[in-house]
Amino acid sequence: MLSKRVQQLTPSTTLAITAKAKELRASGQDIIGLGAGEPDFNTPEFIIQAAFAAAEAGDTKYTPSGGTVALKDAIIEKTRRDLWVSYDRSEVMVASGAKHALSTLFQAILDPEDEVIVPAPYWVSYPEQIKLSDGVPVVLETTEASRFKVTRELLEQHITPKTKAIVLNSPSNPTGMVYTKEELEMVAEMAIQHDILVISDEIYEKLLYNGVTHLSISTLPGMRERTIIINGVSKSHAMTGWRIGYAIGPKAIIGAMTNLASHSTSNPTSIAQAASVAAYEEGDAPVEAMRVVFEERLEQIYERLIQIPGLTCLKPEGAFYLFPHALEAAKMCGYANVDDWCTAVLSEAKVALIPGSGFGAPEYVRLSYATDPKRVLEALDRIEGFIAARTAV
Repeated sequence: MLSKRVQQLTPSTTLAITAKAKELRASGQDIIGLGAGEPDFNTPEFIIQAAFAAAEAGDTKYTPSGGTVALKDAIIEKTRRDLWVSYDRSEVMVASGAKHALSTLFQAILDPEDEVIVPAPYWVSYPEQIKLSDGVPVVLETTEASRFKVTRELLEQHITPKTKAIVLNSPSNPTGMVYTKEELEMVAEMAIQHDILVISDEIYEKLLYNGVTHLSISTLPGMRERTIIINGVSKSHAMTGWRIGYAIGPKAIIGAMTNLASHSTSNPTSIAQAASVAAYEEGDAPVEAMRVVFEERLEQIYERLIQIPGLTCLKPEGAFYLFPHALEAAKMCGYANVDDWCTAVLSEAKVALIPGSGFGAPEYVRLSYATDPKRVLEALDRIEGFIAARTAV
């Protein structure tokens, strides 16, 4: 009864751990969950008030499929301010979240057997969305030696005549790594040489630490016409539930995406769009306040994490995740793989970690510090205690 399309989807280890954590919590156990993929701040009050005002003014009807003029203009101005690149309304599509923008993009550009290069570790939905769009995800495995970023040699090995696009996520979920100008220039050179698109997921662009800066590959020579930027208000403005993301790119692609969305979602929520206009018109002051808190947490939690035997970790430069290598810890505790170790940590230490297998990196785990830092530190104490107890046997 099911389509071949959905039958090829990979079951989510993330959801399995999350479901088990909820089950244990419902039974009264004190579970510390470190899987949060969203800021633990509430949406700033001025944004909430803008939504109230829009609703009271009757802004509760259908909007244009690709977003309101007001929000498109706010996105254009935000992009000009941040990237020093100008776009027009026909090059912007507002979606029901950045995930929806990505899904619509893959459907708009992929034909059967078209390949998309996906560097691993990757955000869990990239390969699945590509498969749902009849494309072929080509996983490019990066290493810590390259700070989990693509190299020229790896790209040369993975680009084929069927390659349609490459996905870049900077800052990265799950690793927190950020591409430098020199690294982006190399990718741009390869994209131009082989005539492929670059899908630049920049949803964490505002969450950068220790003086690291964001550069969009779209700003490099020859890349504006072959880059599709994916972004939104979810992470930057603590608006995950409002479901507003967007795509910026070539007019033909954006037009196709907009037409496709008109037959699926009709339009993003009118009130959420009005709230997002307020978010972008306010500037970065509320965003910066949240970023500072995340940076303080990173410094504290990272230093504690690297003290735990069996865990090693590159220090993230952005987003709000740590992505430690955990295979040694798993083996120290008597487990052959990290997935089984995570299950045991949840059952015995009462800490929910996300196995790296869901991100294409099975020797790692992802933990979020977008939550109460005292609870994160307590979780790390529990993990260290679990390892000590197992290795003492």
